[in-house]
Amino acid sequence: MKVYLVGGSVRDELLGLPVKDHDYVVVGSTPEEMEQLGYRPVGKDFPVFLHPETNEQYALARTERKISRGYKGFEIFTTPAVTLQQDLVRRDLTINAIAKDEAGNIIDPFNGVADLEAGILRHISPAFSEDPVRILRTARFAARFSFRIAPETLTLMNDMVHNGEVEALVPERVWQEISRGLMENNPSRMFYMLRECGALTRILPEIDVLFGVPQPPEAHPEIDTGLHTMLTIDYAASQHHSLPVRFAALLHDVGKGITPPEQWPRHIGHEQRSIQLIADLCERIRIPKDSRDLAILVAKFHGTVHRAEELRPSTIADLLQATDAYRKPNRFAEFIQACACDFHGRPGYAQKLYPPAARLHNALSAASNVNAGEIAGLLREKITDSALLPAAINTKVREARISKIKQSQNQPD
Repeated sequence: MKVYLVGGSVRDELLGLPVKDHDYVVVGSTPEEMEQLGYRPVGKDFPVFLHPETNEQYALARTERKISRGYKGFEIFTTPAVTLQQDLVRRDLTINAIAKDEAGNIIDPFNGVADLEAGILRHISPAFSEDPVRILRTARFAARFSFRIAPETLTLMNDMVHNGEVEALVPERVWQEISRGLMENNPSRMFYMLRECGALTRILPEIDVLFGVPQPPEAHPEIDTGLHTMLTIDYAASQHHSLPVRFAALLHDVGKGITPPEQWPRHIGHEQRSIQLIADLCERIRIPKDSRDLAILVAKFHGTVHRAEELRPSTIADLLQATDAYRKPNRFAEFIQACACDFHGRPGYAQKLYPPAARLHNALSAASNVNAGEIAGLLREKITDSALLPAAINTKVREARISKIKQSQNQPD
């Protein structure tokens, strides 16, 4: 029985990056022996065990054979005779197929160290094409490390797309990889790589179609809507915003993708057109509710937010109500962050001030001082018809909030 540290932990250590998780491969053992040694079995599809003291994962060396489409379409073989190299060759990229033995020696049968030094993502064998998730993973690693994809690997990815292997991707894995890619330092690289191999139009056609769609140059020096979207998500990453904010930044302008070309470069009504597109996309790849809801709010109201300095206090009060800002102030803060990313996601705008943010946060702070319960109690004493009471309370609370917003903006009441 021999134990090797493998995969991302070796890769990240060689890159000088923090190592979060350690994964081990065990050669020359059996499930029975592992359990006798106190390891706890947790693998469903193949033998994986947790160390009795550290809880780190130890997987038996294995080989696999493709038997059907998709990332689950494999038959797994584990015996004590499977070698380390046989286990490593089934992995996706050379940089993920480096191992280290218990003495600290690096084992690198596929020249992954050289590819790390050169900044190249290269597949190990033609078996790469058997798992469509590897397209997403490779694009994600391009975003994480700012590595380039080897030409032969990009060709293979293109072939996988054209052969229909991408159609076998399940929604959960698509979202898992897209969400992780959005959380990288340069998320745009993931989408550029997916677009280059033709996968973006199959996975997220709503984003792919934005490239080549023009916008008014006086508002958008970058002109291209796809480019603007990439600048927006990269700005969100530079600010270390949450996943829901980055997802909302990605989708805030999807309605522009279906603007009739004869109306270009204007996109009147694109906010409303975005709503159904986002709802359909989120259902298709099963986006979590917090990300979906924020994306819809940002798509619907970001134009209004940008005009906050021109809005009447009554309009601001209605915006706060429509975004549920009083009950969900933290989400409202993320809503403003995503709108700000849209503003900053243009050439020359990254360092500019975004006054709407302060204006709306101040308005919410002021309006939140209105005691809706107290107003409701006073009205219950005056209005005996219960059918009229809810509308009366809403009207009075709205008026009080508008008054508070006016005062916060130094406007006469």
